[in-house]
Amino acid sequence: MVATFLASTPLLSESWRLCSLANTRAPMSFVTDLIGDVVYVAFSGIQIGGGGPSSTLSEPSCRGLVELQSSVGIDGLFSPLLSSLNEGEEAVMVHGELLSLFLSVFGCQTFRDQVSGVLKNSKSIVFTGHSLGGTIASLSALWLLSYLHSTPSSTSVLCLTFGSPLLGNESLSRAILRLRWGGNFCHVVSKHDLMPRLLFAPLAPITSQLEFLLQHWRLSMASSSSSTPQVIGKPVLQLTDEMKAQFFGYVMACLEVSSQLAVEEARMDVFWPFGNYLFCSEEGGICLENAVSVNKMMHLMLVSGSDLDKCVDDHLRYGDYIGNFSSQFLKKRSFIHGGSVPCSSYETGVALALQSSGINYQESVSIPAKECLKMARRLGRTPSLNAANMAISLSKITPYRAEIEWYKKSCDESDDQMGYYDSFKQSGPSRRAHKVNMNRHKLACFWNNLIDMFENNHLPYDFHKRAKWVNASLFYKLLVEPLDIAEYYRSGMHKIKGHYLNHGRERRYQIFDKWWSERPSKGEENTKRSKFAGLTQDSLFWAKLEEARECLANVRSENDAKKLEWLWNNINDFERYASVLVEKKEVSEDVLAKNSSYTLWVEELRELKSQMQQIRPRFPTFADGKIFP
Repeated sequence: MVATFLASTPLLSESWRLCSLANTRAPMSFVTDLIGDVVYVAFSGIQIGGGGPSSTLSEPSCRGLVELQSSVGIDGLFSPLLSSLNEGEEAVMVHGELLSLFLSVFGCQTFRDQVSGVLKNSKSIVFTGHSLGGTIASLSALWLLSYLHSTPSSTSVLCLTFGSPLLGNESLSRAILRLRWGGNFCHVVSKHDLMPRLLFAPLAPITSQLEFLLQHWRLSMASSSSSTPQVIGKPVLQLTDEMKAQFFGYVMACLEVSSQLAVEEARMDVFWPFGNYLFCSEEGGICLENAVSVNKMMHLMLVSGSDLDKCVDDHLRYGDYIGNFSSQFLKKRSFIHGGSVPCSSYETGVALALQSSGINYQESVSIPAKECLKMARRLGRTPSLNAANMAISLSKITPYRAEIEWYKKSCDESDDQMGYYDSFKQSGPSRRAHKVNMNRHKLACFWNNLIDMFENNHLPYDFHKRAKWVNASLFYKLLVEPLDIAEYYRSGMHKIKGHYLNHGRERRYQIFDKWWSERPSKGEENTKRSKFAGLTQDSLFWAKLEEARECLANVRSENDAKKLEWLWNNINDFERYASVLVEKKEVSEDVLAKNSSYTLWVEELRELKSQMQQIRPRFPTFADGKIFP
């Protein structure tokens, strides 16, 4: 879909035109243009790191990666990326010198002013860049998406790069996917271009060759006034044939190992792709979004490019490839290769994709390339299939939920009049309580597994916005979290870890809160109730009550005036909060049961206030839970 969209619009051609303009007229800077209602910001591919011409890419220490969070000058520019990580995951890291290039641009007041103008006057912005300029475009897009993440805006952001090197580690890629930003990025990579593939290899052993290569590219980009640099075809500066062979062989060997490990999921790569990758050749182009498939295709398309001069020149020929891609999009193709005709529409699609990649059927690499394309298709369909399977699994766990609902009803109708929460909290060893507890754990396993799949992008990108799952997760939370709270306090965990609200709540409930708050709005909803809710609408009600109970118990023995004031403030806050819920009928009837914890707490509070009124002449400092001078 991305390839179809780009081929049918002027986005690619206009982006490349401006990238070429930035290369020749604004080295180490950027140019902007307004075309229709779309603003383009194009960054020059001519960039030099602070340590010299080759320092931008060739740091030997961890290939130049730095933690995004601890980098100087960041100051919350990428907060959503950092907050999307789970505990224990590797930090989000980007190439340090490439980050410095972005910060030098971001520090320019002109850049910030122009982006601010876009947000006020335009609905769309395209960041684009060639070569190293592509990484600045990517970081600029990530910065703006991070800013818009917490700011209501209808501005659409797209990033198009040409021959851009990799930017960060797998944690960066994972964070972008979790935030559903992958579709905002498209990286155009030509068949033999070395630049996008360089950082799959440690560059320290080839620093001297890389120095000459980068110098050649910079001179070529700067001297051109057209889409195809005039110096294409000239030898790479000061590189002998032996040096060329060593350079190409080293990069190819590292890329082959990297692609194989990626398929086997034994990943050792420091850098990792993100977003969509549009691989282009003289025959057209193919678009992949799965990082493993991108990694594999990087290697397979380069295998046929054994001539280093050709691989070097490919970094400068994106204007030609873009023109071919757009024209080939509507060109009639032949599916007959070597006398065989594809036996299905699926095989026909694979054949067309292979042809568009520029890989000939007679080449030995065509077989693994076909398998890579098939793998990409399978991986692309997997999220939807997983979502269907999870729907089936949800129906299978419905009996567990139904048994808990039946347990709640029996507790609410019990003669002891304690209600759902207190009946479970005070229940002794019994077959019924044991079964409810087992069902509680089974449901937790299901939802934890679903969240794990969602966060690892094994489910559709909009899964968390689908009404079926938003509503199902809410019902589960309202039904089961009171039992989790009851178990937490029954087992005395609050004495070991602290109260449930801050120290005991499972992460899944926080995620479900976020899903519910971000659900698509359907206008103003009528929340007025004529009867009490079937389930208390705040699943944390009982946890808040437990803290209020402790405050009420402590207030009787506390002598310190400041602590007493704090205790009474907490008590009064909870009393007001609970009264509002009851008044709006947003609590279940079990909350108001005769012997429920809440009812007993209200009676105890009333009795304490009555006693304080009686002893006020003896202690004039306190009255009605308030402190008077």
